[in-house]
Amino acid sequence: MKSEDEGTERSGGFEAATGDGPVCGTTPQARTAEVRVAFEGLLQIRRLTHAGAGDPAAVPAPWERRRPVRAVALALEAAGLPASAVDGSGQRVATGYRVRAGDSPATARARETPAAARVEWLGPHGGGAAQDEERALTECAAVLTRLGWEALLYRGPRRRRFLEVEPAS
Repeated sequence: MKSEDEGTERSGGFEAATGDGPVCGTTPQARTAEVRVAFEGLLQIRRLTHAGAGDPAAVPAPWERRRPVRAVALALEAAGLPASAVDGSGQRVATGYRVRAGDSPATARARETPAAARVEWLGPHGGGAAQDEERALTECAAVLTRLGWEALLYRGPRRRRFLEVEPAS
């Protein structure tokens, strides 16, 4: 079993799609309902734990700060953005976002829990994901910014773009 921040399905529990798991095995309607309930729960947690001024829905809760991969994946899936997926051999079979632990300076200092998430736009080899990545990642960044995350677009190896996502200060 993978760690909880890798977004794999656990028996009996909901996991947001991180883009590293298989294509969802439920109907699209059932998955949409599961995601909606999970996201409403996240917003409720934000309201209950918010101690500052402003809109509590626009500030990541402590739970999200400790598990940014799960929180970012849930936000993207709730916004209706597609997740990438892999088959049993690890080959990409769907184009969409992939969320994994990021490499922010805070993460480098405290390896126990990632302080950031990295969002990439991936798809099957030759499927054209690279051509869509700037537009798609810009859309991902807009969703995350509305929810209190700071999402910065970078260009990495082989000139592929990615987002580094952290809770906004």
